[in-house]
Amino acid sequence: MFKDLNELLSQTGKKILFVGIGNLLKMDDGVGVYISRKIKNSDSVLSLTVETSIENYIGKINSLNPDILVLIDCADIRSAAGTFKLLSINQIHDLTFNTHNISLRRLSDFFPMPVCILGIQPEKIDFGENMSYLVKNVADKVIKQINKQEVHHGSRISMQSLQGPSQS
Repeated sequence: MFKDLNELLSQTGKKILFVGIGNLLKMDDGVGVYISRKIKNSDSVLSLTVETSIENYIGKINSLNPDILVLIDCADIRSAAGTFKLLSINQIHDLTFNTHNISLRRLSDFFPMPVCILGIQPEKIDFGENMSYLVKNVADKVIKQINKQEVHHGSRISMQSLQGPSQS
């Protein structure tokens, strides 16, 4: 799991924008917001917290002009609680997200850059302000990995793989 994140972060000369999505009042659904608020901005990594209103930030995201956009959100990825996957937007057709008025796949049409989803499997999405232990634990590891910003030579992810198959 961290291998994909390492490969993404190893992109030299690329600006990556991490966008935190979720509802802090629905336990694990707030994991994207939790992560984005703890990311340290640098020359190559930026973060933006949008909570449940990503559609209100389309202009802001485009004005930041990242090379790669990563939407961080709680998602049913049919895995154990606390599992996360870095997916291209073309891989999310059957995943369930909880707090959006517009699908993330449809939303990606508004962005000129490649869009990825960092989906994290929730344990609980009931009303409440505390994340489950498993989800918070993996969130803290993701934050640490992003903030570490070490260059891992020899591992690259192609822009084509982020965009998915070309549509002719």
